[in-house]
Amino acid sequence: MRSRPADAAALVAPPGIIRRLASLVYEGVLLFGVVMVAGLFFAGLTQQRHALQGKPALQATLFVVIGAYLVWSWTHGGQTLAMKTWKLRLECVDGSPVGLPRALVRYLLCWLWFVPGLSVAQAWSLKSGAMIFGTLATGVLAYAGLALLRPDRQFWHDVVCRTRIVATGPRTASKAESPA
Repeated sequence: MRSRPADAAALVAPPGIIRRLASLVYEGVLLFGVVMVAGLFFAGLTQQRHALQGKPALQATLFVVIGAYLVWSWTHGGQTLAMKTWKLRLECVDGSPVGLPRALVRYLLCWLWFVPGLSVAQAWSLKSGAMIFGTLATGVLAYAGLALLRPDRQFWHDVVCRTRIVATGPRTASKAESPA
């Protein structure tokens, strides 16, 4: 009897949380370059002379640029550059590619990684960069830790969007599968 794709999808174990967090950190490094180039274009087009001049417009522009990069990557192969490096891919829970509406919702929900830390920093009126970074890092780790509460170890924004991160690297044979 053939198993349905949904049955096979339920058996797929996600890559480890550490691997997915490492990919997230690497994604941040790559996005730093994207943000710098987009900020340079923004400053040139708007004749920005001071960092705080046009700050809301710059933030909105960067939000859109980051979203365009991520959504395009997820809908065209399911991998960002960092995900390719770490051999990870985003797909729907049934194994199908992620469509545009789902990718857009996932992008918006991905900001949940930062909401707890930023909320605490705002509520406590933190001014020190180190304190804000520490609070943000703690919030990100707490959000990642929520995946441990789920048997499938998926992050909550993926659960809501019905997507999952899977490994794309070569499959290693377990001891039971290896020839004796």
